[in-house]
Amino acid sequence: MAKMRIDKLLSNIGIGTRKEVKKFIKEGLVLVNGNTVKDAGLIVDTEFDEILFDGEKINYKEFIYIMMNKPKGVISATYDPIEKTVIDLLPQELKARNPFPVGRLDKDTEGLLLITNDGNLAHKLLSPKKNVIKKYYAEILGFVNERDIKAFKEGIVLEDGYKTLPADLEILLSSEVSKVYVYIREGKYHQIKRMFESVGKKVVYLKRLAMGSLTLDENLKPGQWRELSEEELSLLKKSI
Repeated sequence: MAKMRIDKLLSNIGIGTRKEVKKFIKEGLVLVNGNTVKDAGLIVDTEFDEILFDGEKINYKEFIYIMMNKPKGVISATYDPIEKTVIDLLPQELKARNPFPVGRLDKDTEGLLLITNDGNLAHKLLSPKKNVIKKYYAEILGFVNERDIKAFKEGIVLEDGYKTLPADLEILLSSEVSKVYVYIREGKYHQIKRMFESVGKKVVYLKRLAMGSLTLDENLKPGQWRELSEEELSLLKKSI
C-alpha cells in the first residue's frame, strides 16, 4: 500500500513532469474514484483508489522488477556521461521510477540482470550472508580439467591475494576452447575472469544464466527485457 500525492504518482510513472501533471489536472484529465481532480496535492491510496488519466486506468505498483538480457557493450550502471547504460535501454516511464541494476555485469558480459527500485530486495540478493548462487556459462581458452574443478571447489587465490569462496565448475566440453558452467556465491570485480587467469586460462565469452531462483528467459534477445511474473518474484523472495 502506498499513499502519495496524485501529482507525484503520475510523474513517477512517466505521465509527465510535476509541472506537466499539474497542467493535465487543470485540464480535467485526471479522475479519482470517478471524480475530476482539482488539487494536485490530493493524497491517493494506490491500493484502493481508482485512478484514471485521459480515460485510461492507472495501475500503480510501488516497486518494479525487470529481467533484462544484458547485451555486450552496455555497462551496468544507472548513469554514465559517455557509455550507454542498461537503464538507457528502458522506456521513460520505467526510468522515471528510478530503477537500478542489482549487482553488475562487466561491459563485455551478457545475460541475466535484475533491475528494480526495491532496495531491500537488492540488498538481500547481494548480501554474502544469503549465499545467492549465480550461474554463468563461459567459454575458456584452454583445456579445463579436473584440477580446475578441485581448485574452484577449494577457492581460488586471486592476483591481489584475495581467496574466493568455494565455487563449482561444471565442464561441458574440454577442448582448445572449453565450455563450462560456473556457480559462484559472490560477485567480486571481474571475478570469473580473474579466477581462470589464476589457473592459467582466459575467458573469451561469459553469460549469466541465473541468480538464485531467477533464470534468464531464453526468449529474451540481448537488450530485451520484461517484468518479472508474480511467480518468479515470489520464488525469488522465498529463496532469500
